[in-house]
Amino acid sequence: MHAVAVNREGFRCSLGLDVVTQEDGAAWLAFLRSLVARGLSGVKLVTSDAHPGLVDAIAATLPGASWQRCRTHFMRNLLTRVPKATLTFVATMVRSIFAQPDQDTVLEQHARVCAQLEERFPAAAELLAEAAPDLLAFTHFPKEHWRQLWSNNSLERLNKEIRRRTDVVGISPDRASIIRLVGAVLAEQHDEWAVARRYLSAESIAKALAEAPVDEPEEVMAIAEAA
Repeated sequence: MHAVAVNREGFRCSLGLDVVTQEDGAAWLAFLRSLVARGLSGVKLVTSDAHPGLVDAIAATLPGASWQRCRTHFMRNLLTRVPKATLTFVATMVRSIFAQPDQDTVLEQHARVCAQLEERFPAAAELLAEAAPDLLAFTHFPKEHWRQLWSNNSLERLNKEIRRRTDVVGISPDRASIIRLVGAVLAEQHDEWAVARRYLSAESIAKALAEAPVDEPEEVMAIAEAA
């Protein structure tokens, strides 16, 4: 498991990694605690798939942070509840929720789509309704951030590179060797991000943090993603 974040200046950076035998609440709790112990603070949002125990671990270690359920992973889960012949139709309806111009219309469209699905696909409608607070958490942030916040697709290229490097090795002799290898990949990417174009503009970051107390310590991260 590893985490990537966006800092106050709008640049992405690698937070850290860990190797676990089981991805559960205890593992996520230990991982997030290790990041906090190294100085992570001020996190506003964590975007991820619905990993077991992650939401509870966020609440326990990152006070004030909310959780955004990755819309891409959620869509895959939702589409398992409808017939194959209707996948495109249902997917288009759900995507329309995210195509709205502001928070109010996003919420209105979500309610409308739930109502439309209820008659033909009640199981899908129920899942969509239950997921609303987590699926639409991005709407509490500036519109300029929405596309970067509502999924963790931005990690896919990095995850593919990690898989490519580890597949070459095959079987690692021990945990330390895995951490050295994956850590080297993450360090390379971290250095590239440091000189790349900002992921989020400094102005939009300032807007997102405008309500923070003026005497609040310098946050290490404003928005984080985990995968």
